[in-house]
Parts: sequence; C-alpha cells; structure tokens
Amino acid sequence: MSKQEAIARHRLIIQKLRSKPSTFEEILEKLRMESDLHDLNFEISKRTFQRDIKEIEELYNIEIKNDRSKKVYYISSDSQDEFSERLFEVIDVFQLLNYKQSISRFVQFSTRKPMGTEYLSGLLYAIQNRFQIVLRYKKFDHDETESRLVEPYLLKEFKNRWYLRAYDVEKREFRTYGIDRIQAMRISDKKFQFPNKINPKEHYKDCFGIVGSDGAPPQEILLKFTNNQGQYIRTLPLHSSQQILEENGDEMLVRLKIVPTYDFLFELMSMGENLKVLKPQSLADEMKQKLREALDNYS
Repeated sequence: MSKQEAIARHRLIIQKLRSKPSTFEEILEKLRMESDLHDLNFEISKRTFQRDIKEIEELYNIEIKNDRSKKVYYISSDSQDEFSERLFEVIDVFQLLNYKQSISRFVQFSTRKPMGTEYLSGLLYAIQNRFQIVLRYKKFDHDETESRLVEPYLLKEFKNRWYLRAYDVEKREFRTYGIDRIQAMRISDKKFQFPNKINPKEHYKDCFGIVGSDGAPPQEILLKFTNNQGQYIRTLPLHSSQQILEENGDEMLVRLKIVPTYDFLFELMSMGENLKVLKPQSLADEMKQKLREALDNYS
C-alpha cells in the first residue's frame, strides 16, 4: 500500500473518531465504505490499525486511546494546528480526485491557476538544507529582471499565491518575494547559518496576508458585519485572534487583535456595504478615504 493511501486512511480514521468514539468494527466499516467510493483499498487488520494509531500521533500530534470498558477508541488529545489541518485539506482533495466514477461533470476547479508553483519543491529543499539560492526576479512595476542572492527561510501561501520569506544577502535585509514573479532559480552549493533567535513565522503572526508588521504592535479592531456576511467570517476567520462578541438576526460584532496592514485594509474593502469599522478610528478614516477614491473612478 502506498504512502498516499496510508495518509488518506489516517485522515478517515481521524474523521471517524472526531465525530464520536468508535469500536474497531465501526472504524473498519467506515474504511470499507470509502473503499467502495474510491479506487483505493483502505481495509486493514487490527495490527495495522495499531500501527496507524502510533503514526497518527507522530505525524499529526493526535493521540488515540482505547477505552477497554466501553470497547471504543477515542481521541484523547487533538492538536488541530495550521499545518495538519491544511494537510487534511490536501488529503480530502486527493480522495475526491480518486473517486472511481467520472467527476468531471460534477466538480469545477478555479480557472485562476497560481504561477511559479514549479519552484516550490526546490525552494523547500533549499530551506530545509540551508542552501543559498540565486533568483532571477521581476517585479510587477519593473520591466527588467534582477538577480538576487537570498537565504530562504519560509514559504507562505495567501489567497492562492505563494511567497518566499528570505534574507537578501546584498541588501542585508529580510524581504518577501512572490513566487509567481520568479523567472528562474538556481540552488547554490553554499550553505548559510539559520539563526536560532529568528522564527520566520513571527513576522506574520499579528497580521493578515503577506505584509508584515515591521515591529508595529497589534491593535484592537472592532468590526460590525451584516449577519449574512458574519456567517462567512465565522466559518473562515480573518485571523486566529478573532472573537464574536455579539450577534442577532441582523448584525454580528467581531473583535480582532492584529496590525491593520495594507492587505487587511483591502480585505475589509472587499466586503463593501456588509461591514462597518467601529474601532480604531484611524482604520475607519482610512476605509472612508479608500472608498471615496474608488467612487471617484465612476464620477
């Protein structure tokens, strides 16, 4: 059985036990049902299931235990971190694409295909092994390409685009590069030292999107949504700090604690009349100014 099948099977076991504690027979029934739907064989022995339990804990930090008195397995510790949940999304799509009936009549993918994804595996290799890379890079507002020697630290995805957080050796500063603007790439044989004091993810911790805080402290943001728009925000939060303070049949009051960057401002603008910024006043004023400028385009 391939590693892909094993990972997909892990996902099915986790799904079953997240819904409710289950006996081995109930878990096996779930696997049999999925086997009928896909061109994969998910059926396993009790011994393989025990091995899966160990692998699930190692890979996803999800601990599964056996309640012998009730003869059921259950999740005793579930670390639903960002990486494992996005990995599960990939697995879910993998299972969909392996559906044994033709799905082309029932599934429509976005026609907006991100560019530069062919560089992802090479970039990840360079990050993991601490190799400097040479980029041929073209900004959207420049006609000429530039050569950049960088030390890669982090890959970040945002709105179906990929970005590289890297240290520019010549400019001696950290920068974020759009993968879709890379024209060519070469992994050098020169290694760099990854400083222990630097955590690349911290750059984006208090922000929405790929524009970092640049040291600015997070602010309390208070937003009022129409109830319909609020339901979208509930199911796809703007930030991990998001809290729903109040809601009724008409409105939803939401609080966040982030740095209001350019990306965040334009995300709010995309919600139009379904949103009002209550706090801070500086963000509300900036929203008003941008909306006036947008309206001027039609005058």
